[in-house]
Amino acid sequence: MVGVFEVAAVPFNPDGWGPPDSAAAASTTTTLPLHVPFAPFSRSDKLGRIADFTRSFPSSNANPSNRPSSRHGAGNPADSPFDFSHDVDAFPLANPEDDSSFRLVDAKPPPRPKFGPKWRFNQNRPQLPQRRDEEVEARKREAEKERARRDRLYNLNRSNQNQQRREAAIFKSSVDIQPEWNMLDQIPFSTFSKLSFSVPEPEDLLICGALEYYDRSFDRITPKNERRLERFKNRNFFKVTTTDDPVIRRLANEDKATVFATDTILSTLMCAPRSVYSWDIVIQRVGNKLFFDKRDGSQLDLLSVHETSQEPLPEAKDDINSAYSLSVEAAYINQNFSQQVLVRDGNKVSFDEPNPFANEGDEVASVAYRYRRWKLDNDMHLVARCEVQSVVDVNNQKSFLTLNALNEFDPKYSGVDWRQKLETQRGAVLATELKNNANKLAKWTAQAILANADLMKLGYVSRVHPRDHFNHVILGVVGYKPRDFAAQINLNTANMWGIVKSVVDLCMKLNEGKYVLVKDPSKPQVRIYEVPADAFENDYVEEPLPEEEQVQPPTEDAEDGEANGTTNDVEDKEIEAQN
Repeated sequence: MVGVFEVAAVPFNPDGWGPPDSAAAASTTTTLPLHVPFAPFSRSDKLGRIADFTRSFPSSNANPSNRPSSRHGAGNPADSPFDFSHDVDAFPLANPEDDSSFRLVDAKPPPRPKFGPKWRFNQNRPQLPQRRDEEVEARKREAEKERARRDRLYNLNRSNQNQQRREAAIFKSSVDIQPEWNMLDQIPFSTFSKLSFSVPEPEDLLICGALEYYDRSFDRITPKNERRLERFKNRNFFKVTTTDDPVIRRLANEDKATVFATDTILSTLMCAPRSVYSWDIVIQRVGNKLFFDKRDGSQLDLLSVHETSQEPLPEAKDDINSAYSLSVEAAYINQNFSQQVLVRDGNKVSFDEPNPFANEGDEVASVAYRYRRWKLDNDMHLVARCEVQSVVDVNNQKSFLTLNALNEFDPKYSGVDWRQKLETQRGAVLATELKNNANKLAKWTAQAILANADLMKLGYVSRVHPRDHFNHVILGVVGYKPRDFAAQINLNTANMWGIVKSVVDLCMKLNEGKYVLVKDPSKPQVRIYEVPADAFENDYVEEPLPEEEQVQPPTEDAEDGEANGTTNDVEDKEIEAQN
C-alpha cells in the first residue's frame, strides 16, 4: 500500500512578504517531522547527503557487532532509508569540541606538484610579477656562477692533464745556450701585440726560377674520390739560408738594401706571439747591413704539428705521433703535395733568371723566388726572398699560387674525422686546424702576403691508416685569398711589420758581430744573445743536439759560395723513422 504524503497548510500574509508572525510561530510546532534529529549548524559547516538510496547495507545475518550503530538512537539504520549515522558531516552537532576545532585558515597540505620543481616553487611561494622576475634573474645569476665554476674546474683539469707534454715542450730549447753567450735583452710577447707599422707597397727586384701550372681537377677532390699522395724523389727542394743565397749577396754588394732575410724567417718573426715551441734566428751585423739567417739543421726547415693544441702528444722520439716525427712527416707531405697538384706536361713559365741553387741538368721542383724590397724608413730598406709554387691563368692573366698541405695523423687527437666531416662540415674542420695549428697557418698566410700571391691553396692530406705514417691520400683542396684569410684568422699586417721593425731597430743599435734571437722555451718571450763569431760554424765546438733531433744540413760549394743542398733528406728521415 502506497502512503499518502500530506502537505501542511501554508498561511497567507496580506501585509507583506513571508508568513505572518502568528502563523510562523504556529507552524514551528505543527509542521516539524517527528523522529528526525535536528541540530543548528554554522556557515563553515559542510552539508552532506540527507539520504542515500544507492548505499548498500550489511545483511541482517551478519555479525551485529559489525553493524554501524545509530548515532542518535533513532531506530535501526537498516530498517530506515534515512541513515544519518554514515554521514557524520550531514548535521554536525553544536558542541564545544566542534567550535574549538574550527579554523579560518585551511590547514590541509598543498596538492602534489605535477610539473617539477619550478611549478612547486611558484605554487608554494606565490610572488608578485615583479618579484617573480627578480627571482628568475637571481636564479639565472646563480646558474651562470655555477657554470663558470665548472668551466674553471674543467680547464684546470685539462691543464693538469697536459702539464707533462707542455713541460716537455717548454723545457726543450731549439738551440743549446752556451755559458759564454751574453744575454743582451729579452722582449715579452705582450709588447709585440701592441706594435704597428705600415709599409708602402714593395717592388720586385728580381724573379728567378720556373713555375708549372696548377691542375684545377684537384679542386674537385672529395673524401669519396680521394687520390693517393705521390712521391717525388727525383725533384730537388732547396732550403737555403740568407747569407748563402748568391742573389742576396749580389744585391748586398750593390747596396740595394740594408736588411736581408727570407720569407720563412720573416714569417717566424711576424707570427712569434702565436708560437709555443722554441725557435731561433741568427743575426749578423756586417758594417751597416743586417742579415737574418737560420742555422744548419734548424727547426725552421720543418713544420710544426699540433703546436697550439691542448691534446698531449707522445713524448717518445721513436713514436710516429711524437712532435718531431710529425714535423718530419708534415715537411715530407708538404713537398710532395706541392708537386703533385701541378700539370706535369712540360709547360712552364720561366722568369728573369733560372733557379740560383740548381746545377745544370738537375730536376728541380716548381718554384719561383721573388726578391722584393720594402721601405722601412728613409735610410733603411729590407729585401726578402719570397717563394711561390705554381701559376694559374685567370682572365688571361697569370696569378701566383702558394701550395701547402695540412695533415691528419690520428682523428682521436683532433676530435674531427676528416673523411666524415670534410665534405659536409668543412668549416668545422678548418676551425679545428686553426685551433691546433694557429702558428703554422699564420706563417703560411704571412708568406703568401710577402710573396704577393693571388691565391693560397690548402690541401687536406690524411694517412691511409692511423698507424701508417708513410702512405697518405689527398682528401680535398681549398683556395683562399691571402689577405681575406688573414682577416679571418685575425692576422694583422700592420702588427706583423711592427714586430719586424722593432727587432730591426733593436739590432741596428748593436755592434758588429753575431747574435742569436731565441724564443724562450718556458715563457712567451724572446731573448737576444751575443755569440762568438765562429758560432754555429763547422769548426765551432759546442754540445750538439742528439742525432735523432737533427736534420741533415745542406751541402755547400765552398768555391762559388752557393748552397746546393736539397731537402730530399726529409724523405730519408721519414724512412728511418718508419724503420
